[in-house]
Amino acid sequence: MTSYQSRLGSGDGIAEELAEGQRAISIAEFFEKNKHMLGFDSGARGLVTAVKEAVDNSLDACEEAGILPDIYVELQDEGDYYRLIVEDNGPGITKEQIPKIFGKLLYGSRFHKREQARGQQGIGISAAVLYSQLTSGKPAKVTSRTQSRDEAQYFEVIVDTEENEPEISVEETTTWERPHGTRIELEMEANMRARQQLHDYITHTAVVNPHARIELKEPKAEFKYERATDQLPAETEEIRPHPHGVELGTLIKMGEETDSYSISGFVQEEFTRVGQKTADAIIDSFRDRHFGREMTWQTPQAHEDVAIEETVTEAVVNKGQEATADFADGVADTLTSHDRVAHHQVLEAVEAVGDEVQAEYGTTFGSTVRENAVEAAWGAITATRESDIYALVDEATTTRKDDAVVEAITERLAAKFEQGERHRVTRDDLRSFVDRAADMTEERDDATFGDTARENIVDALWETAALVPDDPPKIHDVAAERDTASELLDAMRAVDIMSPPTGCLAPITEDLVEKGLGKEYDADFFAAATRDASVHGGDPFIVEAGIAYGGDVESDGSAEVLRFANRVPLVYQRGACATTDVVKNINWRNYGLDQPGGSGVPNGPAVIMVHVASTNVPFTSESKDAIANVPEIEDEIELAIREAARELKSFLNKRRSMRQRREKQNKLATILPEMAQKLSGVTEREDLEIDNTMARIMNDVLVARERDGETVRLVVENNDDTNADPEITEIVDAEPAEVNGANVVEMDGEWFLKWSPTVSAGEQATLEYTLATDADPEVAVDGIEDEKLTVDA
Repeated sequence: MTSYQSRLGSGDGIAEELAEGQRAISIAEFFEKNKHMLGFDSGARGLVTAVKEAVDNSLDACEEAGILPDIYVELQDEGDYYRLIVEDNGPGITKEQIPKIFGKLLYGSRFHKREQARGQQGIGISAAVLYSQLTSGKPAKVTSRTQSRDEAQYFEVIVDTEENEPEISVEETTTWERPHGTRIELEMEANMRARQQLHDYITHTAVVNPHARIELKEPKAEFKYERATDQLPAETEEIRPHPHGVELGTLIKMGEETDSYSISGFVQEEFTRVGQKTADAIIDSFRDRHFGREMTWQTPQAHEDVAIEETVTEAVVNKGQEATADFADGVADTLTSHDRVAHHQVLEAVEAVGDEVQAEYGTTFGSTVRENAVEAAWGAITATRESDIYALVDEATTTRKDDAVVEAITERLAAKFEQGERHRVTRDDLRSFVDRAADMTEERDDATFGDTARENIVDALWETAALVPDDPPKIHDVAAERDTASELLDAMRAVDIMSPPTGCLAPITEDLVEKGLGKEYDADFFAAATRDASVHGGDPFIVEAGIAYGGDVESDGSAEVLRFANRVPLVYQRGACATTDVVKNINWRNYGLDQPGGSGVPNGPAVIMVHVASTNVPFTSESKDAIANVPEIEDEIELAIREAARELKSFLNKRRSMRQRREKQNKLATILPEMAQKLSGVTEREDLEIDNTMARIMNDVLVARERDGETVRLVVENNDDTNADPEITEIVDAEPAEVNGANVVEMDGEWFLKWSPTVSAGEQATLEYTLATDADPEVAVDGIEDEKLTVDA
């Protein structure tokens, strides 16, 4: 059989034949053949991804509407297929939007918004619909009811992949018991091999969204995750782009579309954190790049052999002796009032003095006269630039450079300014001048000029150069020229600008991180840390970390690492994630956890959680399973983890100390009674009371009751070396009297006397009241660890 390629080469018009086979493809058609890029690369993972996309959409919708989320997820085994059902109590979706949201890829409301959101591209749920129809051939069934409607809308929809448009097979109204919300039903070719990942996703979603109630029902199990708080995430506000995060193409597009005319108005209107002062700094930086700076030279007052007034006088003819003299003197006086002068200052001086003399004498000082005067004055000023440059170079280089070498490079640098009347240069021009002069000096004068010396000379020359007064071009003219736009971009990046505002972010907060972990992990210890906002690529981000330790947390093997981005669990690609890399590189032995080999995820009964909240999380792929290794984000992840880990270290140290204390106390409890018994036998006395002695040996807080008739005293003796703040509650079955300093509450025939004394180290406090002699009191002590407390009452 003849191949297509061989037939193409057999005649003329090959390009035309190839052109006939070329056509545009839609985004839906592309992902139809590349579904693995979105996380639908297998039946097992595809099911987890579909659940994730639907649940994320439900959470976003509920939070945007200010509704505490109630989400129901069900998986039904239909033999060849699995049916996925996800319901929520969100605000619902309007009739017009339902087909587009579920049947059109890249359709959404968040892509252009700079604020934290779980999804942005508008691909996730429509990709799940696409995967469903590809594997089962069945449409998505969507039911949605808004708060304003008595009936729900029902659609059956698929994605027309050639056009990337929804194709509706059923559209009708229906009844639904929910007052508002959305339900989607998908059938797909799938399996439950990733059951653990599915459970992990739901569990971790509940951890990081403690305000949500989630129910999962699958063929072999059912789980319910109640909400731990009624506090919704903080509302976010959309922000404008930050000048340090915009790219050149985006800047050009923004410049073309803006309603502003000037660069100042453009940067203030289109970007965040740019006021008038910052805009002025950006424009000055832009001028440096677009126009360059004008070199300034010392005025001739420091050089007696040059006189500005003489050169200006010689340049002016036929204007009268007195008028010419006043004109020359005025120009000279104006310029010599400055230590250093740039070309534009000479122009300004000649113009101002020329106008004054012209008005006073009625003699016209026209453009030719003024141009001649400018040229004469500038020539006088620049005549001795070599000595000026010498002083700058000599100060900028080390004392080891001899005078001949400094003079050699000075001569070559001075020669660079022979051309160009204004002596305008960019910093790059200066660097080029210095490099060429230094290279020639090294070659011909046996000298050495390293990078540091060269940069110091450039800095010295640049610092003496003056900003130009030229008005910058209009923003539309800037956008029309790529090189000019690039200069503006560089100028924006060079200016120190305040970090973006963080109202666009909604971190979980330390308190809710601990509550979220506590909801799903019965641990002995919890700690959390929320870092201050940082910036990557102009996008603000906040990193939070949490640690749960001990209790019922599994202790076999490595600690569990939970990764989140914008409140979404990252289930797959753990090894490719910046979070995992940071956890592995921390020395956990410093914080009390076992870490074989000194690196890797630590061992022990611990859960380490990291959440990155950002307007633009840098994922490694479209499936959004792992965070890229961005240094700024990695640094903040490490700092957040270490902050929480320091609390863990304190807890473990304290627990270790308490364990050692218990061991010591147990030994004493074995030895002291035997010693007391023998001592009593030798002295022929009654058995000794050892409880108080034990308390003093162990530096315990001792609470002892004394009764003298109806008078009851609780003596609190602090044998520790720090203050004690116990909460002591005495419970009695008769009404007490003459209670000293306690809060008394009667409840169901019992009286509760509560004291909260502060007892200094080595001191004691006495709590006193009266009680009938036949009444029976009982004491409870809180606020002191059991290992540090002895109660003799």
